Amino acid sequence: MNAEPPAPQESLRCGVVGDPIAHSLSPALHRAGYAALTLPASYDARRVTAGGLAAHVAGLGPQWRGLSVTAPLKREALDLASTATDRARLAGGANTLVRRAGSDGAWHADNTDLPGAVAAIRERYDATISAAVVLGGGATAASTGLALAELGAQRITVAVRDSARAEETVAAIRRHPAGPEVLTVDLGDHVPTDEELVVSTVPAAAQGPDLVARFAPVPVLFEVVYDPWPTPLAAAHSGQVVTGLDLLVHQAVLQFELFTGYQGPLAAMRAAGEAALRQRASRPPQD
Repeated sequence: MNAEPPAPQESLRCGVVGDPIAHSLSPALHRAGYAALTLPASYDARRVTAGGLAAHVAGLGPQWRGLSVTAPLKREALDLASTATDRARLAGGANTLVRRAGSDGAWHADNTDLPGAVAAIRERYDATISAAVVLGGGATAASTGLALAELGAQRITVAVRDSARAEETVAAIRRHPAGPEVLTVDLGDHVPTDEELVVSTVPAAAQGPDLVARFAPVPVLFEVVYDPWPTPLAAAHSGQVVTGLDLLVHQAVLQFELFTGYQGPLAAMRAAGEAALRQRASRPPQD
């Protein structure tokens, strides 16, 4: 890793892809990092629908260095990459694609959600985690579930509406070398008992009064949704809250280094995310 920002050169291009994408804070975070280090780089958001990632990547020019990948494309990203990190394979999905220099345009897949979630939790909560529950069964649920295993959780319960749709996520968490016990339960009726932490990956609109009443009492909430904020769960929770912005910033710092070779400026990137959320909150409601 270099110690000083590079001299001006041909601008590298990076961006975030997913569907929906207009809400993403990633451009604000990465652009703030480039500005703080005076790096000649740009970062844009592009809407790419399910099944369209390979075609989109194939059309990118040689100046493109990296992509942040969000829902619903994380498993597609892993499939199209020529190489991948062990943690991306373990999670069964990638949130990061990096074009390696001298690789004839080949892309390398990584998953910074996993270490980003570990860092986000430990920044806010440093006590033991022996049991936790994850709401939702998508790619983010897999990454955060694996992060819980990294942090020592011996029992991880995945609460979903349709257990069949969570099979890949459950299998990914069970593959963790720590060998946690992984259970699948119905999101509609599960009542937590001794879990220290609940991870919510479900949209704010799906957080009805019954779900909030059942899961808000868990001592620690890791709410991965950051817009709108606060979600119903976050608003009702009286204990420690790890936010979606915490996760986004920590994983973005890791992506920043993968894309540029320079350590991401955590404070500047977090401040940019906080400012963007405040600006959104101040806008008048739309009819």
